[in-house]
Amino acid sequence: MQEQFLRAPLAKLGTPTCRIGLSASYRPGRETVIRALDEGLNYYFFFGFDTHMTKVLPDAIRSRREQFVLATGAYNYIWGYQNLSRTLESRLRQMKTDYIDLFHFLGVTRRKHFTQKVRDELQAVRESGLVRGVSISTHDRPFAASLLRDGTLDAAMVRYNAAHRNAETEIFPHLPPSNPVVIGFTATCWTKLLRPPYNLSAGTCYRFVLSDPAVNVCLMAPRSRKEFDENLAEIRKGPLNP
Repeated sequence: MQEQFLRAPLAKLGTPTCRIGLSASYRPGRETVIRALDEGLNYYFFFGFDTHMTKVLPDAIRSRREQFVLATGAYNYIWGYQNLSRTLESRLRQMKTDYIDLFHFLGVTRRKHFTQKVRDELQAVRESGLVRGVSISTHDRPFAASLLRDGTLDAAMVRYNAAHRNAETEIFPHLPPSNPVVIGFTATCWTKLLRPPYNLSAGTCYRFVLSDPAVNVCLMAPRSRKEFDENLAEIRKGPLNP
């Protein structure tokens, strides 16, 4: 159990993966990304502006690219969404790689945002040979589950934490035999769980998410190397007692 808690094949993609993934959204410093590499993390989620990550990873992983999972995506803004194909091409250039493992359409806050046009563009990305799988990020759990079941998606990035546990009934029991990838984000509920009246540690929040075997990867977004080291030390304690 301890070994599977920290590292397991990434569902249908199969890549042996550290179940805690790194995001550099809060600009933790290049030294934090280097530290993550040294500590065995191999799932990296990045935006185009994550220079702390995009300046380190291309050269660091080039000779062993197949051992890493790179995830990124195009964002759904209030005024419109990024062109999926052009965004993918940009991310490939940034990472100096021939493929992205998981490409997301990010920020699907309402079902109407996932239009037929978006579906078609995402399917074109899927068929391009430049990605291993496509995904969305959303808080609409039943919608994510339905897209996984009908084969539209290979993965879904969903909110799951100790304050929002409905994925346990609305997604996890309904995953199809195709074995899609489930990525958990907002483990600390945007730091709400770290403050009164909860006063949990970030490491405990990550352990909560990873204690459910339905979650393949939980994203961590530290603000510094110190936060990263503290979180990882606690995560390595293993699953929480039920």
